[in-house]
This record gives sequence, C-alpha cells and structure tokens, in this order.
Amino acid sequence: KTMFMNWNTYFETLVYLATGIILFLLFIFLLDKFTSWSLEKELIEDENVALAIVIAGVFIAFGLIIAAAIR
Repeated sequence: KTMFMNWNTYFETLVYLATGIILFLLFIFLLDKFTSWSLEKELIEDENVALAIVIAGVFIAFGLIIAAAIR
C-alpha cells in the first residue's frame, strides 16, 4: 500500500460519514417523535444534563461503529 489514499478510499470514507450523520439525525428525530416530552425544551430550557449525556453516548457509539467499519 502507498502512503496516500486513493479516490476510492476517500469515497468510502464519505459514504461512512454520510451514513453516520443520517443515523444520528434519525435517532434524534425518533427520540423526539416517540417521547412524550420535547427534546428541545429538555436540552435547552431545562438544561437536562442526563439527556445530553445519553445523546453524546449515542453519538460516540455511532462514531465507534463507523470507525470499526472503515478499518
């Protein structure tokens, strides 16, 4: 292998990036849709730190899954 990535590798990385972003946005949408409380109100107005930590954990989990898929 060479030191530089070829265009196919760049394309695959962008596909994984787009997939991760779409999955994260889908998670946020479904969380907001299927819960009885407002996600925006809980995070911004009520400053719910526990909910922010859960969402951050999901974000990190998606990142780890995508990183493992790229390797």
